[in-house]
Amino acid sequence: MNTLALILIAALSAAWGVHTVWMSRRLRTARRDPLTGLWTRDAFTRQARRLLRNRHAVVVLADVDRFKQVNDTHGHAAGDALLAITATRLTHAVGRSGVVGRLGGDEFAAVLVDRDGTAADQLAVLGRILARPIETAPEVHTSVSLGWVRRADHPNEDLSALLQRADEAMYAAKRTPATVRRAALGRLLASVTGRRPGRRSTA
Repeated sequence: MNTLALILIAALSAAWGVHTVWMSRRLRTARRDPLTGLWTRDAFTRQARRLLRNRHAVVVLADVDRFKQVNDTHGHAAGDALLAITATRLTHAVGRSGVVGRLGGDEFAAVLVDRDGTAADQLAVLGRILARPIETAPEVHTSVSLGWVRRADHPNEDLSALLQRADEAMYAAKRTPATVRRAALGRLLASVTGRRPGRRSTA
């Protein structure tokens, strides 16, 4: 094989390597929400299902309270900053062994592994942390309602059903002074496939 052929092969190999890296980066970017850096719904779903193989898993649903009011009063820049700091605080609380995703709008979901049985205390602390003002917009005062459910309490249910339970608990938290509520045992109040109007399901 002559020198020119070797050069061409080397050039093609290098070009293919660059293309592969570029495609990998594009794929990772597509799986991340551009505002918060969290996993998008599909990417979150894949990782959450994997974590749910662990019986100690806990599913959490979080929703920013009065988010429309924040946007209307302080502007969309303040609303975006609130979403970004909420994502950062959730990610820090869940840790490297869990996963956090933005399901859309001001709704977030997370799955964490609660090996020591302290999820209730951890989430109570998280609720207070999420209610703190953000440095870039200290005039913005709101809270984040959290609903959660233990995987072990419903071992035969899939991610969609567990999110529904967490969703119902979260709405119960919004109706009471508490910002954190654990899902009740028993049947779902709504069907798994038919969440409340305006809420999106995750299969």
